[in-house]
Amino acid sequence: MTRPWEADPDTGFKRRLGKTPQELGNTTGTPDCPDIWELTNGDIAVIGRDLTGSLGSKLPDGVSIGSDERLVVIPRNMLIAAKPDIPHV
Repeated sequence: MTRPWEADPDTGFKRRLGKTPQELGNTTGTPDCPDIWELTNGDIAVIGRDLTGSLGSKLPDGVSIGSDERLVVIPRNMLIAAKPDIPHV
């Protein structure tokens, strides 16, 4: 069965949503994770810590992680900073 949505491996990065990890104090002086990006096709890319192994066994009922998916965690302040950049529709 075909899934209704697939990630497009040929899309590109359009713009950062919110502030840089450095502006939020979530990283050292190097430009490493976490981050949130809008892709050129409109999808969202999240760079964070892979906690699939530790949190994957604690999922609420009805929630699952596909074999090609990962549970990624980002800091709360990063999502709050991105809120003004996220469309309402």
